[in-house]
Amino acid sequence: MFSHIFVSVSDFERALRFHSAVMESLGVQLRFCERGKPWAGWHSENSTRPFFVICKPYDGRPHSPGNGQMIAFEAANREVVRTAYQAALENGGTSEGAPGLRPQYHAQYYGAYFRDPDGNKFCVACHASVSEDA
Repeated sequence: MFSHIFVSVSDFERALRFHSAVMESLGVQLRFCERGKPWAGWHSENSTRPFFVICKPYDGRPHSPGNGQMIAFEAANREVVRTAYQAALENGGTSEGAPGLRPQYHAQYYGAYFRDPDGNKFCVACHASVSEDA
């Protein structure tokens, strides 16, 4: 469905450290990083799309996070959700909801919510049941 998702940032190096830690915890690989542009992109192993990309706003104006916008990454299991959430907090992110079940979405939905240092909102979610989560 998606080709790529761009998220703008105000401080590229700070954002690169933050997103590199989160993506590494999810097992997502850095595919390019051009500090001169500046932009960096990740995608899953053995895949070419979709890309998740961070960059400075193209129009040169200051970054501002969108109200009501969020990007959610899928985790293979609940431990990955907890690891990604911890990586986010240890690298300058803020909590928007600790890891846990969210049965209002579905019985097995296990997710965590956080904001990056620029205020962009993210989720890491596992949809597997506990027996599949081993």
